[in-house]
This record gives sequence, structure tokens and C-alpha cells, in this order.
Amino acid sequence: MSENHIELKSVNELLNMNFFIPNYQRGYRWTTQQVKDLLNDVNEFGPKQDDFYCIQPLVVKRKEDDIFRKIKDEAKSLEEIEKLLKGFTWEVIDGQQRLTTILIILSCLGMNSPYRLEYETRKGIENCVNGETDNEDNIDFYHVSQAKKTITDWLNEKKHKEEFKEKLLNRVKFIWYQTDETNPIKVFTRLNIGKISLTNAELIKALFMNSSNFGEEYNSTVRLRQQEIATEWDKIEYTLQNNDFWLFLNNVGYEKPTRIDILFDIIRRKNSKQDSIGDSDEYATFRYFYENFKSNKEYMNEVWSEVRQIFETFKEWFNDVLLYHYVGYLIICGVRIDTLLDEWKNNCTKKNFIENYLRETIKKKIEKCKELNKQYEIDGADPKTTCRPLLLLHNVQTAINQAEAEQKAYQLHSFYKFPFHLYKTEKWDVEHIDSNTSNALDDDKDKEEWLKYSLLYDQVENDNTLKSKIVAYIEKVNNEDNFDEIKEAIEKLVGNAAPLNDREKNQIWNFVLLDSSTNRSYGNSIFPVKRRCIIEKDRGKKITIDKQSLTPKEEDSKSAFIPPCTKYAFLKYYNSASASILYWDKRDAEAYRDNILKTLEEFNVYCSQEEK
Repeated sequence: MSENHIELKSVNELLNMNFFIPNYQRGYRWTTQQVKDLLNDVNEFGPKQDDFYCIQPLVVKRKEDDIFRKIKDEAKSLEEIEKLLKGFTWEVIDGQQRLTTILIILSCLGMNSPYRLEYETRKGIENCVNGETDNEDNIDFYHVSQAKKTITDWLNEKKHKEEFKEKLLNRVKFIWYQTDETNPIKVFTRLNIGKISLTNAELIKALFMNSSNFGEEYNSTVRLRQQEIATEWDKIEYTLQNNDFWLFLNNVGYEKPTRIDILFDIIRRKNSKQDSIGDSDEYATFRYFYENFKSNKEYMNEVWSEVRQIFETFKEWFNDVLLYHYVGYLIICGVRIDTLLDEWKNNCTKKNFIENYLRETIKKKIEKCKELNKQYEIDGADPKTTCRPLLLLHNVQTAINQAEAEQKAYQLHSFYKFPFHLYKTEKWDVEHIDSNTSNALDDDKDKEEWLKYSLLYDQVENDNTLKSKIVAYIEKVNNEDNFDEIKEAIEKLVGNAAPLNDREKNQIWNFVLLDSSTNRSYGNSIFPVKRRCIIEKDRGKKITIDKQSLTPKEEDSKSAFIPPCTKYAFLKYYNSASASILYWDKRDAEAYRDNILKTLEEFNVYCSQEEK
């Protein structure tokens, strides 16, 4: 089993070591601001008794094959031979910019060649660091010279240089990561070209797999346990890489290549209440576990047991109808995973967790939406924003009801899940079903769209006289504007609407959740056009009406997730008596409102004027 060695090394522990910068790395390029930032960070760091300032990983690989060649070709004295034999040369895979900067700082503090940096293709740069040459025509020398000038000017302003020097040497520590990777360029490419640094989890895994953390107690039993942990680790990471699972628990935007970090972060936050650096320190979690591994030889089994316990809890939540939907909903509403885990433990049983915590917390999240009058109108200056949690809960509870019905009817173990991973990858708006801005069909394009959709009704399709008038109007056979006459004839056949007034349009019965791209695609369109867009997005099929035959046809197009209640509203699912696709009228709105009330009745979302 390959073993990557990891430890924390102070700058003082790097003294007299030899480092090699291979040709696949770029030259020294730190800016004046980056140099100042490092100086100020170290200077302002106020360590407590055992605290230290942690620098990002120094990733190295031991170069053993070059020692005897260097003795033969380069050593000019017994002293140089002894120096070469004294220590290995370390190939620097990542961290050379900081390593070079600290070398320059030490040189400016009067330390001559505290450690050796050899550049494979930039000969002489180490001499520039030590002040033996200063050729600014060379781009690498130029950046080194600028760094030296910045450091010298900064040090000249400081009174306590020795105190700063002591802090730099003894309280600044690299995360020393020694890799056994046979191809260092592969590691370099990931860390530098891809800009993906080592994660806390990768560093912690090295602690688990590092034999030196177990001293004399390292034996075959420990090695077997390490192999078991490595296998379980990979299985957990594989599950967390599934976006269905990951985005149930987290929001989008996580860019680290490993996701098991979340489990270690949770443990660190729970057990390290007085972390002096805290979450602002990128490697705070690694530092926490490093200290515990160093002080407790039994820690490997203890912490892994806790990791597994948290992961198994997440799996239980994911695989239970109520836990999945209520936990997922509350995470979207801003409840932290740490809080949910604490409440899960405090409530002892799943039933108590659901009844005493999840449902009660959900009631509080929709508190602003609960004060509804008999017209179901939301108080507040921005009804859209106010009712968003309620609309989402309506979709979530609808998914729960559907899943429970299917499980009961078909004895299923799996169940329909509201797809939180899809919901989180879109930007969501609360939008009107019937446009808030009055659309009186004044625009010629809207008139034509409205007439085209009227042809989908059998009553219109079978009335040849009316159909010929519609075709003539659309094809502009004559210039006579008889739209109102045709519209009146259609409404007599298919039924007239009971339209919502302006006030009613801003009540919850006219709101749905919709992704912003779909919303932008139809804007302030009439209802049948909105309905068509919704169907197209849901099916991934674009519906058009042939101008010659005036019959609908479809072709492939981009699909999008449409929340179930949004889809049901536009399909007139809630109003079984509705026969009109030309309007969203008051009867449709009332049926939609009643379904919200019935679906969410256990959350007490409705109160009458008298109760208010």
C-alpha cells in the first residue's frame, strides 16, 4: 500500500535541507503585494503557547538517484561531499513560490543560504537570492530582486526584527507532504495547472495511512485496519460524488475534488469550539486532526467510527421519504447540517425528530406566509418573496404524498424524490401564472397565438365556418380586423373565463416556482403561450403549429426541471372541471389554492380573519 508521509515542519526544520525545482515548474513570480501579505500575516500572528501559523502544503518527492552523480560531477571538496551525503535532495512539486519567498526573507534577515534551492533550468537564481548577482534583465532575477527590495523596505520599518525572525523560524510551519507518486508531473499538473490544491481530506487520509503516527504499536492489525478504512473511505467518497446525494445536503458551488471533507469539517466544528484560527484558516480541519493523531494513538479508530456514524445518518435521511424531504427543505431554508445532526441525536427516535423538530421548524420557516385572509392574500410589500418558502413546501409535500401513495399501493422500497439537485442548479423565480401586467390581446402576434391554440379544441376544429375565419385571419387573406368577432364566437363554443382582477393576480393562487430561463423565455405572454413553454421545457420538445395545415408538430429542444406543482397548475390538474387552455381564470386559481390548503393542512398555513 503506497504511503504518503505527512507532518508539520517549521521553517527552522528546513534549515540545511536541499530542494530541487524541476524544469516543469515556472520561475519565481510572486508580486510585491503577495510578498507584503505574507510578511504582514506572519508579523500580525499572535501565537499562544502552542499555536503556530500554518502555510499551505509543501509537496515534495525524495530524489535519491542524483546523490552519487552529484558527488562525482559537482562536489569539489570533502565538505561538499559530506553535505550531499548528509541529506537527500527534495524535488518540490508544489509550494516553491512560498519556499523561495521565505528563503529571500531569511537572506534579508542576515542568514546566508539557510537552505539550498537549485533550479534545473534557471541556474544562478539561488545566487540572486543571496545577493551575489542582480541581473534584472532576466525575468526570474527581476522578480527575486523586487521581492528582496520589498522585504528590505518592510524590515527597515520594523523595530523588533529578532522577534519577527524567531516567529518566522519557529512559529511558521509548512504542511510537509511527501508523496510516493512515481510521476511527479502528474501531481504538479493537478495542483498547479488545474489550480486544485490538496484538500483537508487528502491530508487527513495521509495521517490515517502513515505508519509513523502509530510508533511501536504499528503492526499487522493496524495495517489491516488501515486497508479497511481506505476501502470504506473510497466507498463514502464515491457516494458523495453522486450529485443526487451531495446536493440533497449541500448547495452548489463546492469546487474541491474530494467531498468527504464535509464529514471531517463537521467533527472539527463540533469538538473544537475554541479554534483560534477557525474557519478562516483553509487547513484548520487538517491541523485539528494532526494534533489529535500526534497525541492519541487510539484516535484512528475513534475518529473513523464517528465519520461512519455521520455518513450512515446521511444515508438514512436520504433513503427515508419524510426525512429526505423535510431535511432537504430545511437545508434550502438555511438550517445548518450541524444543527440537524445535533437535533437528530437529541431527539433519540426518528418519530421524535420528525414531529418535535422538523415539522415545528418548518412551521417557523413559513411563519410569514401563515397569516392569510380568506382570499388567501399574503400581507407584505413583496408577496412573491414572502410566499417562496410556502410554494416550495407545497412542492415538497406533494412529492411526499405521491411517494407514500406509491409505496402503499405497490409495496415499493424506493420512492419518488423531489429532485433537490435539479432545484439547486437553477435560479428560481416566483412568477405569475396569469401575467401581472394586463394583456388585452392588443398585439397582432398575441392574437395569432391565441387563435392558433383555439384550434386545439374539438369544438372549434369541427366548426368549418369558424375555422376558415381563423385561418383567413392568421394568413391575412383580407385586411379586415375581425378578431373580436372571432374571439367572441370561440368563447361561445369553449366557454368564457372568469378573469382575475389586478389585486387577485398578486395572491398566492396566481404564483408558481419557475426557473429564470423559462420565465425569460416567455415574459409577459398570454396564458396559452406560457403553458406551451412549460410543456416544451418539461418534455424537451418544442411545439409549433404548421402555418399551412394549422396542426401542431414537435421537435427536440432543451429541457428543464419544472417543479411538479408548477406543471400541475399549467396543465389545469387542480381543476377537474376546467376545459379551457386559453385562460387561467378564477375557478382554476381557487382549485389551486384549495390544493395548497389541503396539502399543507398539517402545517396550519390557513387562518381566518377571526383568528387573526
